[in-house]
Amino acid sequence: MISKLQDKALMAYILVKGFISDFKKNEQGMEIVQVVLLILVGVLAIVAIWGALSGWLQELWTKITTGTDSGLQSTTIS
Repeated sequence: MISKLQDKALMAYILVKGFISDFKKNEQGMEIVQVVLLILVGVLAIVAIWGALSGWLQELWTKITTGTDSGLQSTTIS
């Protein structure tokens, strides 16, 4: 009885090891995963840049419309 269980466990190990080995060798799905990850990284980069620019542009527009920026004072040359 124990011999049969050991044989079945060994067969299961061999089948799983073979499946994993075949999965690693088969690269059909990897291209799709790489494309999805590249698209995700691109979208996240655009969102980060857009968020940073949006805040900066909003602050700049507020300074322009309210005239509260002290760095843009007009000076007279004598």
